[in-house]
Amino acid sequence: MSSAPTTPAAAGAAAVPPLFQGLFDDAAVFPPGNLPVAEAVPAHLAHRAAPYADAVGPLLCGAGRLGELAAAADAAGATATDGTGPRLRVGLVLPGGSSELGPALTAAAPFTVAGVELATRDAHEAVAALDLLLPPDVPAAVELPRELLRGDGLEEVLDVLVDSPYRAKFRTGGVVAGAFPDEAELAGFLTGCAQRGLPYKCTAGLHHAVRHTDPATGFEHHGFLNVLLAAAETDPKAAAEILAERSGTVLAEAVRTLTDRQVTVIRNSFTAFGTCSIAEPLDDLAALGLLSPALTPQEDR
Repeated sequence: MSSAPTTPAAAGAAAVPPLFQGLFDDAAVFPPGNLPVAEAVPAHLAHRAAPYADAVGPLLCGAGRLGELAAAADAAGATATDGTGPRLRVGLVLPGGSSELGPALTAAAPFTVAGVELATRDAHEAVAALDLLLPPDVPAAVELPRELLRGDGLEEVLDVLVDSPYRAKFRTGGVVAGAFPDEAELAGFLTGCAQRGLPYKCTAGLHHAVRHTDPATGFEHHGFLNVLLAAAETDPKAAAEILAERSGTVLAEAVRTLTDRQVTVIRNSFTAFGTCSIAEPLDDLAALGLLSPALTPQEDR
């Protein structure tokens, strides 16, 4: 889920380009980052107050950790409802399905709920639950297991979601090699959404801008720049070729040639992705000349 920028750049200061605004949802408490909640809350508040705040989405939290999050937010003064302090913006991640939705919304009362990400094995059932329980001003994304999105399954799920107000969600990585889809599989999802005008978010494995092989694990990681550039494609072969590109120079040049209209189309499709590091993607963009170094975390410079 993406977050509307809340901290405008000061006059004369470098601004986050529209292509990257609200792109990076803060998944610091999830693997492989696994930052303790008590540390993640003040770190997130620091991100939201930094010069690069316009790039940062909400703090993502699983349903089972909302009590822990409330305690940490209260300690940081981020649950105030009387205007005396910031109110933490949270994205609810519900891996247990629709049964978690009602209790999670209740437990999230101390926060501003910026969105819901609901995992399910039945898209129809998930849409019905969201229609029943979700406040109308809260966006949601629906994730199905990748094994159910192969063949005709992908078409069926996307057709269900395109007739709803909800986005799709796709898992692009994890802590095992099998959690990473290859170019053809990811291209099928991206182009299926593009053909329908269906927005989506991604999660896991996209910490870096450019496709690469992790030297420590040997896992093949997609690059978030690859995904951004492939987001407007409706042809699976063309999308797969973009996803396979490993040259940061090539991808950066392609980004620089995007028109304002193309940027709008891309971001209306690919709305956000969860990353356990906010610093890594910003540092990558700065290294490629796509973001001012002033818009990267100070401690990394």
